[in-house]
Amino acid sequence: MKDVRLLTEMFIPGALVGPFTQAHPGLGGVCTFVGEVRGGEGQDAKDDWGVEALELSHYEPLTLPTMETLADSAIERFDLMGLLMVHRVGKMRVGEPIVCVSAAARHRRGAIDAVDFCMDHLKAAAWFWKREKRADGWHWIEPRSDDYADLARWSE
Repeated sequence: MKDVRLLTEMFIPGALVGPFTQAHPGLGGVCTFVGEVRGGEGQDAKDDWGVEALELSHYEPLTLPTMETLADSAIERFDLMGLLMVHRVGKMRVGEPIVCVSAAARHRRGAIDAVDFCMDHLKAAAWFWKREKRADGWHWIEPRSDDYADLARWSE
């Protein structure tokens, strides 16, 4: 089972993960990652601007198909029973969930690695553009060098 969604409204991760887990009897492990809008410091530790909001834009004709392809790759690569990938777009407030990736597998390692694989791709290679609203206005956020290094691990 593959469930890939782009949402414009806030979601409750547990309301998605519970039914996803129940749909996979006999699984050996489920791993879930939920990313939320961070408050406080900006992208880099040296930034002391308080983040008030986050906005994600995307290119609609490519974003969902790219996420579908990523999900298919993860399912095949890690022999998953199922994968849930939900990503928000639009404006979000501090504390709201941005992304939820959950993988069900017969063995824990497959589930853990699949979620890590998906998140590395979503952070550095997906069709999203991010900007943070701080006290002094909006600032575009680029993937960090660590994000690209994390992504590169999967091509080795």
